[in-house]
Amino acid sequence: MTQTSENVTWLTQEAYDQLKAELEYLSGPARVEIAKKIEAAREEGDLRENGGYHAAKEEQGKQELRVRQLTQLLQHAKVGEAPADTGVVAPGMVVTIAFDGDPDDTLTFLLASREYASADVETYSPQSPLGSGVNGKKVGQDAEYELPNGRTASVRILEAKPYQA
Repeated sequence: MTQTSENVTWLTQEAYDQLKAELEYLSGPARVEIAKKIEAAREEGDLRENGGYHAAKEEQGKQELRVRQLTQLLQHAKVGEAPADTGVVAPGMVVTIAFDGDPDDTLTFLLASREYASADVETYSPQSPLGSGVNGKKVGQDAEYELPNGRTASVRILEAKPYQA
């Protein structure tokens, strides 16, 4: 899980290793593969009407963007432990909230970087309006955050437990 504090991103060892392996693949074998695709498409002739060439160049651009993102993330990463089970909302925790204090209108989500979005539970970034509103609050406390329309919404923290992968 990640916890962002200014320019530092806290990662578990497992998360750090996973991101480092992805960066190594994208920087090495994946670059060679995309270069071969571009060269093969280039040999087909007129580049203005060559869909394969343009698709390969677009893929290369996305791949290079991901390399830059991972490089920056890992440069500022600190490896640490998952948050303690203290009932205080922090990145790396699964949080259950009730909208306007209504126990029947709830949402459970993982407070973490989008890098760790899981099929098991919805993920909200600590920098999102909801994420920043609940971060640091204790179970039982109310939190407020700004909605896209500029209004303020209120939620009550029902539960905050460390994420178990």
